[in-house]
Amino acid sequence: LKVFVGDKKKKDLKLLQPVVTDTLSFEKEISSLTNDQLRDKTNYFKLKIAEATNEFTSKITTLGEEAHKANIDRKEEIYTEIDELEDASYEASEKVLSEIMPEAFAVIKETAKRFTENDSITVTASPFDRELSATKNNITLENDKASWSNKWDAQGKEVTWDMVHYDVQLIGGSVLHQGKIAEMMTGEGKTLVSTLPVYLNALTGKGVHVVTVNDYLAKRDAAWMGPIFEFHGLSVDCIDHHEPNSNARRKAYNSDITYGTNNEFGFDYLRDNMAHSPNDLVQRPHYYAIVDEVDSVLVDDARTPLIISGATANADRHEFNELKPSVDKIVSIQRNYLTGVLAEVKKLIKEGDTKEGGFLLLRVYRGLPKSKALIKFLSQEGIRQSLQKTENHYMQDNNREMPKIDEELYFVIDEKNNSIELTDKGITFLSGDDGDENFFILPDLSTEIGQIDSEDTSTEEKTSKKEDLYRDFSIKSERIHTMNQLLKAYTLFEKDIEYVIMDDKIKIVDEQTGRIMDGRRYSDGLHQAIEAKENVKIEAATQTYATVTLQNYFRMYRKLSGMTGTAITEAGEFWDIYKLDVIEIPTNVPLIRDDREDFVFKTKREKYNAVIDEIENLVKQGRPILVGTTSVEISELLGRMLAIRKIDHNVLNAKLHKKEADIVAQAGNAGIVTIATNMAGRGTDIKLSDEVKAAGGLAIIGTERHDSRRVDRQLRGRAGRQGDPGSSQFYVSLEDNLMRLFGSERIAKMMDRMGLKEGEVIQHSMITKSIERAQRKVEENNFGVRKRLLEYDDVMNSQREVIYKRRRHALYGDRLQVDIVNMVFDTCSLLVRENKITADHQNFEFELIRFSSTSSPFTEEEFKTLSIQELTDQLFDVVYKHYQEKLERSAKSAFGVIKDIFENQGDKYERIVVPFTDGTKELKVVTNLKEAYESKGKGLVTDFEKNITLAIIDDTWKDHLRQMD
Repeated sequence: LKVFVGDKKKKDLKLLQPVVTDTLSFEKEISSLTNDQLRDKTNYFKLKIAEATNEFTSKITTLGEEAHKANIDRKEEIYTEIDELEDASYEASEKVLSEIMPEAFAVIKETAKRFTENDSITVTASPFDRELSATKNNITLENDKASWSNKWDAQGKEVTWDMVHYDVQLIGGSVLHQGKIAEMMTGEGKTLVSTLPVYLNALTGKGVHVVTVNDYLAKRDAAWMGPIFEFHGLSVDCIDHHEPNSNARRKAYNSDITYGTNNEFGFDYLRDNMAHSPNDLVQRPHYYAIVDEVDSVLVDDARTPLIISGATANADRHEFNELKPSVDKIVSIQRNYLTGVLAEVKKLIKEGDTKEGGFLLLRVYRGLPKSKALIKFLSQEGIRQSLQKTENHYMQDNNREMPKIDEELYFVIDEKNNSIELTDKGITFLSGDDGDENFFILPDLSTEIGQIDSEDTSTEEKTSKKEDLYRDFSIKSERIHTMNQLLKAYTLFEKDIEYVIMDDKIKIVDEQTGRIMDGRRYSDGLHQAIEAKENVKIEAATQTYATVTLQNYFRMYRKLSGMTGTAITEAGEFWDIYKLDVIEIPTNVPLIRDDREDFVFKTKREKYNAVIDEIENLVKQGRPILVGTTSVEISELLGRMLAIRKIDHNVLNAKLHKKEADIVAQAGNAGIVTIATNMAGRGTDIKLSDEVKAAGGLAIIGTERHDSRRVDRQLRGRAGRQGDPGSSQFYVSLEDNLMRLFGSERIAKMMDRMGLKEGEVIQHSMITKSIERAQRKVEENNFGVRKRLLEYDDVMNSQREVIYKRRRHALYGDRLQVDIVNMVFDTCSLLVRENKITADHQNFEFELIRFSSTSSPFTEEEFKTLSIQELTDQLFDVVYKHYQEKLERSAKSAFGVIKDIFENQGDKYERIVVPFTDGTKELKVVTNLKEAYESKGKGLVTDFEKNITLAIIDDTWKDHLRQMD
């Protein structure tokens, strides 16, 4: 394919090479500048951007002033014009940024160079220097001079600046500025690369967001890179230092450069859209974001939506504790039955009866796929092929024959799709357990309603029976759902793998990073089911108040870019979903790490023994070892095995992540063994001493292949940074999850053909390729899940955008009038259309009085003869006029009270609370007393419109989200 299309990597680099040449061409000029002249460059750049955008800014200001006095039709036109001008202003500033990019990059490179070569840099003190020196130890003042030291505190650790940008890092910087993803190997200095586009884009003053995967990295990077930007007068802050909804966090967002974690950025967006005053908002419009570890944020975390939830009205409807004994019983009966069946399977297959043996083997697999005895049996010669052959036979014709397999089972588990289904036998068992054979059987609504309607009884009785039927249906569907979630909790979710118990609470473990996902709960009652299973307190069910997926949050930025060591395997997904191109950046020094073919064993026991032997051997050689595991359970098992052999080691997993940075920092010392679950200390470099390099560098041992090739590449990438020596070796067994669920028959056949004995190992490129094929299958599955989530959320997103836009208009009040006019017109149009079609003038009159308290302006004859458009236009004029008059009356009646308070007690109160009521509901409106007095009550009425619009939007949106759940 490359022959026809060309090599993308080479093409990309050819296009990017001029950036290096252009930046280096400024080097001589920039290096000859004094320190003050170097700092003045920032003002020069800002001035150029301002010159290009001034015309648009002044037009926007003029139109904004005109909008206050304009009529409704003109207002709508003005706001459309303002939106267009803002787009044009953005394009103009982007054009300037691209022009000044090489020079701006040269300025930052020179700054880094001066901090590296000098213990301190002296400049004429600016007001910003004076402000910073009060809180930062690295800036000292003497008369009119400020001295910037090259040593400063980065999250509790003193650093001495010693980095200057390489040529390949300039390429990385320009890729990020263009809104693309830069794939750079571990240890190639991604954090330093980000300083280039961050500085360049911060010059616009619109705010640059640097997004990281955890709060430690956000705080560390803000402190580590901050002085480089602050030296040039740009403000830097990190939102994770401050409480949500606080003035400090608002100030952090108003900084030129804001660091933070993906979740906090997303949650702040949701909180802003629940705010009741413009003063409560913290975020500015989303301008430019650089996402560090972009694959982790936009791929791994994309499946989990961010949710702000609160108590729900029906929190206690679930019957977890009541149903738990039944589930306990049914799971143990099925387990005992299948243990006996498995013993029979072994006997039949040994005797050569593979037909009956295969039939019963499939039954065990469908009833308890995670049984350790079954997994062990499947690793024996020819057994997996026998299972797959039987499964293929029974899956023909859309699973027509499968009921024969399932007839003795109480429930069937589909591990691949994480689903579970009760069989008829299971339902009968559970219903009999309760003494009510219809305990789990949903009534057939259409048949039952037909029956009720045909009965010779009064309308009241029929209504009452229907209500009972709906209630029964609702209780039973809730009960079946609860039962399903309990079965899932018992059979598909294992302690210390999918979750851990800490402080008597169930905490989810992130399968990608091995970290605990604090504050996250499984949705749909699954979390309560696990709580019931583990006998911890069952927390109340919650209802969603606001939600967004990370995918849709990051798509709101005008420009988005990212950097990571591993993105190329998901390049298709990045383009499909975010329209982000992935560019591979070459390494500064060639890579010399030794990546070996996988070792494949039959059983996990043999595999772990081999891993421990290899660790013992490497420790003797004086090499540091990083062992990657896929679950907390395995990391603890290996820890115990190493302790038995008296080998010192550190364990890094979800239970101990607070020590993460310290453990990773020591992981490069000679003979140190570090066991890490998935996360492999992302973002923290493992630096090696000369003696360690001489011994062969860092040795990476993977204890199994992860579902995703990307996570394996991340683990490998910990070794061999900046041309260091190192090696990586994966150990795989046929009992591993990936091999069990997706490993093809070919691997099992190949091993059988080679006549593999207990304890023996094979290593072959064909096997490694087969494993990668299995991983590709899983990646496709996962991409499908994320794509479906996004397609669902896209519909929600278009609704969310409209709702939040209306909400913001109500919050600020400037565009609210246009929205109210549109709402009145839409309601008039709906009212006319629905009743005109049925020619029902009487209903039209009734509905009109209900919604606007006005009588119909049309006679019955006019309603018949006029067209829909004519009726709508005339009705709108009448209704809107009536609304305006009503508002004026309200302002007039309230003004008497306001006048009295302001003239007699105005010095005591700044804001007052005014109650409004329609006879049923009451709304308390807070208004500014002076504004209400000066506008003769109109300010109060505007505040009333704002408050009522916000209240209606919030209530309706919450209801909508509850129905969506």
